[in-house]
Amino acid sequence: MKRVYITTVLTCLGILAFFLGCFRLMNLTGQRSHLTVGFVYDNDESTPYTYNFSLAKDALEKEYGDRLDILSCSNVMDDEMEEPLRELAEKGCDIIFFNGYSTLVRTLAPEYPNIQFCQTSYMDMSDQTVPANYHTFKGEAYQGRYVSGIAAGMKIKQMISDGIISEDRALVGFVAAFPTSEVISGYTAFLLGVRSMVPTAKMHVRYTHTWSSYPQEKSAAQQLLSEGCVVISQHTDTIGPAIACEEASETSPVCFVGNNQSMSEIAPGTSLITSRICWEPYVLAAVDAVMSNKSIESNLSGRIHGTDVSAGFDQSWVEVDDLNLQIAAPGTQEAMDHAIELFQRGYTDIVFKGNYIGINPEDPSDVLDLKDGYTENVNTSYPLFHYILKDVITIEE
Repeated sequence: MKRVYITTVLTCLGILAFFLGCFRLMNLTGQRSHLTVGFVYDNDESTPYTYNFSLAKDALEKEYGDRLDILSCSNVMDDEMEEPLRELAEKGCDIIFFNGYSTLVRTLAPEYPNIQFCQTSYMDMSDQTVPANYHTFKGEAYQGRYVSGIAAGMKIKQMISDGIISEDRALVGFVAAFPTSEVISGYTAFLLGVRSMVPTAKMHVRYTHTWSSYPQEKSAAQQLLSEGCVVISQHTDTIGPAIACEEASETSPVCFVGNNQSMSEIAPGTSLITSRICWEPYVLAAVDAVMSNKSIESNLSGRIHGTDVSAGFDQSWVEVDDLNLQIAAPGTQEAMDHAIELFQRGYTDIVFKGNYIGINPEDPSDVLDLKDGYTENVNTSYPLFHYILKDVITIEE
C-alpha cells in the first residue's frame, strides 16, 4: 500500500513538473494568452471600403475568440484621429489598425512604443523615416483591377459579337474620387485588363473630388452612361454608381464592376464582378506576431520594405469574386484564372505594358513610354503609377 502511495505521489509530481515545464517554455517563447486590439475606421460599415476592412476584425474574432478584446471607433475623419487614437492607447490596446489617411498615426506612434500601429498605405514610404512600431500595408490592388477588367472586356467582346454594340462603342466609364496615383493606377490597370480582350476599348474618367458622396457618384455614373459607356466601375465609396447602372439597364446595355464589396444584391441585373483588397491575411499575421512577441514583418510573406508590406494574388491579398454567371460572357472564368495564375507565379509586369504613352497630369513634360513596361509596388505598398494613357483615357471634369 505504501508503495502505491509513493508511486501516486511521484506520478503527480511528474505531471506537475510537466505542466510547469510547459508554462516555463511558453514564457520563454514569449507566447501571450490575451491581447487587446483596436480598429479605427474612417467611415462605418455601411460603406464598401470600411465594410471590406471590417472583415479583418471578423476574421480575428473567429480565429481567437475570447483571447482578444477588440475595440473599434467608426466615422473618424483624418483630422480627428488624435483623440480616438489616444483613447484606444489608454485602454490598453497592444496593436491598433487604421484604414484612414491621417499622418497623425505616424506622428503619435513614438509616444506609445509598446503599441504596434498598423495603417493602410496612404503615401510612398520608401524614402520616409518611420518609428519602429509604425507599419503600413496594402494589397496590390492593380492585380485585382486588371483581372476584373478581363471580365468586363469579355462582356464587351460578347456585346460586339452579338451585334448589341458596334466596335467603336467599346467605351468604359470610371467614377474616381481623386487624381491620386492610387486611383490612377487602379483605373489604368482596369482598362488594360479590358483592352487585353478588346484592344480598341477606351475609358472616360470623372472625378468626384470626394471619397464618399452618393449623389455625386451616382450623377457621375449617369453622365458617363449618357456618353455611351457600356461598363462602369469606380474607386469611390458608395453604391451610387451601381444604382445608376441598374436603373439605366432598363433602356441601355450596361454592366457594373464593383470594388471592395459585392453589389450583386444592390444591382443584380448589372453587377458583373467585384475586386477587393483582402486585409485579413495581414491583420491575422500581425496579431499573431504580437501574440508571439515577434516582429510583424518577420511573420509575413510578400514584398517587405522595412515596416511596409504589400502582396497580391500570390499571398491572397487581393481577390475577385461574385462573377455573375447570368450575364458573364462564356469563357470569362477561364480567362481570369489564366491571369491570376500568372500573378501567382510572379509575373507582375504584365499589366502596365504595351504600345502606350503615359503623361503625368501634373507635369505634361513627364512622359512614360510603356513599351518596356512598368512594374507597380516595387519599393512601396502604395501604388505609384500616375500617368494618363494618351489617346486611350479621357479625363472629364
